[in-house]
Amino acid sequence: MPPNFDFVDWWNKESHRGTPVVVKMENPNWSMLELESPKTSFAPSEKDKGKNAKQLTWVLLLKAHRAAGCVAWMALGLWTVLNAIKKRLILKQDVAPQSDKPHKGKLYKFITGFLTFAICMLFFEIAAHLMGWHFSRPQFHIPSTLSIQGLLQTVYQTWVLVRVQYIAPPLQMLADGCIVLFLIQSLDRVILCLGCAWIKIKDLKPIPQKETLESGDAENPTAGYPMVLLQIPMCNEREVYEQSISAVCQIEWPRDRMLVQVLDDSDDEDTQMLIKAEVQKWHMKGINIIYRHRVIRTGYKAGNLKSAMNCDYVKDYEYVTIFDADFQPKPDFLKRTIPHFTDQPELALVQSRWSFVNRDENLLTRLQNINLSFHFEVEQQVNGIFINFFGFNGTAGVWRITALEDSGGWLERTTVEDMDVAVRAHLKGWKFIFLNDVECLCELPESYETYRKQQHRWHSGPMQLFRLCLPDIVKSKIPLWKKGNLIFLFFLLRKLILPFYSFTLFCIILPLTMFVPEAQLPAWVVCYIPAIMSFLNVFPAPKSFPFLVPYLLFENTMSVTKFNAMISGLFQMSSAYEWVVTKKSGRASETDLASLVEKESPQPASLRHNRGTSESGLDVLAKLKEQQPPAPAAVKKKVNRLYRKELALAFLLLTAAARSLLSAQGVHFYFLLFQGVSFLVVGLDLIGEQAS
Repeated sequence: MPPNFDFVDWWNKESHRGTPVVVKMENPNWSMLELESPKTSFAPSEKDKGKNAKQLTWVLLLKAHRAAGCVAWMALGLWTVLNAIKKRLILKQDVAPQSDKPHKGKLYKFITGFLTFAICMLFFEIAAHLMGWHFSRPQFHIPSTLSIQGLLQTVYQTWVLVRVQYIAPPLQMLADGCIVLFLIQSLDRVILCLGCAWIKIKDLKPIPQKETLESGDAENPTAGYPMVLLQIPMCNEREVYEQSISAVCQIEWPRDRMLVQVLDDSDDEDTQMLIKAEVQKWHMKGINIIYRHRVIRTGYKAGNLKSAMNCDYVKDYEYVTIFDADFQPKPDFLKRTIPHFTDQPELALVQSRWSFVNRDENLLTRLQNINLSFHFEVEQQVNGIFINFFGFNGTAGVWRITALEDSGGWLERTTVEDMDVAVRAHLKGWKFIFLNDVECLCELPESYETYRKQQHRWHSGPMQLFRLCLPDIVKSKIPLWKKGNLIFLFFLLRKLILPFYSFTLFCIILPLTMFVPEAQLPAWVVCYIPAIMSFLNVFPAPKSFPFLVPYLLFENTMSVTKFNAMISGLFQMSSAYEWVVTKKSGRASETDLASLVEKESPQPASLRHNRGTSESGLDVLAKLKEQQPPAPAAVKKKVNRLYRKELALAFLLLTAAARSLLSAQGVHFYFLLFQGVSFLVVGLDLIGEQAS
């Protein structure tokens, strides 16, 4: 007789006793199943079967409840969108006045023309489908009898013939070209992520040769500290000026070896008075701080910084640190950055990482946090470790003044003066360091209007700079591989190709292939590769994984803004030279900063008490208000903008989604549907907050 391999019988014969296990549901009032031993587990009784059935019932009810909640949430979202369409598109309620500029843009005219063609073709294709006019190959014949139906059939046959022979081949070639660019950019993204993983595994990071700058001289222990200039450029920053000046003035550094420059370009007199009062307050507390205001405000931020560096006393300083008006460095910022310059005469820049005080404010800030986390954690860190070059972020960085001067200083020729000076310094042979573990608090734009203008500047400026710097890059004496990295990776692939294929492939070619089914995009291009790339982007911000799908859709939605900005900068259009100061909300209050700093790096009481509000500034504002007649209390009313390009693309993609149903393209239909809804949400200004 063969041996018995029945595990239950063997276990019962051995009479093994296990540790009692209790399994509970989320609600303890529902049911409880107690397992005394594996024997009872493998041989359930009738009573246990009843308990299992009851437990299964509660599990099914719980899942049904969750499904109902999901359906209710989706219904609420749909109702919100429909209500916004009614109020903002039809009734024009709570909508900001629209200028005529969007109607004159060539891109907007192209999208509306494409939309008109798509709608006409949708009705034509539906009629042809109902009539049964399905042609697997081009064919053309004149009907024997002249009738409206025969005429329409002839027109449809002509359209099929034209699209197969003349439209589909070039469209497929364009699609294949964009797919190649897409794969190259995806490969670059994968290589960056592998580099970041290698850095994590090997624990690679810049380490200063000297941990402290303290000198051995007991009589003068601060002699080893270099002279540092701290600049705070601002323009009408009423919401954030106080917290920024306060944070910079509390940096731990010998007071006789630092100077704070508040570079105010404000044209509002009340704001100027408040900033002056804040500067005076800290000056009375012993801080070496001065206030500068330009009479001739040219060159925007670059002109402001250039004017400040032309002061005679700047020659006494070795390093300059820049903080935008919404940045609040920690007290040990200089002590963790300046030591890296020691014994590294070729080092020009030490850049720190940004952290965001309002990253959880709304969906828009959460999605921005994903992008910027990848930028700092992956792009900046990998480029800093392996090639010692990256684009200067314009703030929260320390420059060696001799390197800044050797590179030509601040120039006003583009709207990305930070990237401009970084590229020129790289061409001179200077090196950069990025510190991922040194963070500086700042704000993210909370309204789509502000974010859109910021992204337009960030994507038009690099193309301006590329046109200007290309001859200098070719003529420079840096190694050939660095020239290739600068031209093909830094500028072309990441600044030009990325917005080009994102908009062309997913907003133009994909909907067009629904009406020209002979040209196709594979499902892995539409769905799988973008999902993998989005996963890699979200990986540096693990708490943002629930927003993976909204992030993918929103990035494609932003492609129209980035593409438009890239084209305007490349061809030097007037919009490329527009500079709009990013609006701040002042979320990083001083109490928030105080609690954060005290939690992470305790300070002496003599420093902590300085985090009070600026009473002198409030007094000045009160005096100004007393001199003015009382105004009626204004009600803060929410207003929204309508973004016409986004709305036109929304209706275009939804029309293409409806057409895809005739071809039974499942993945393409869902992508077009959700992407169209994403454009609709953004076009109706339902993402972020916009208040006046």
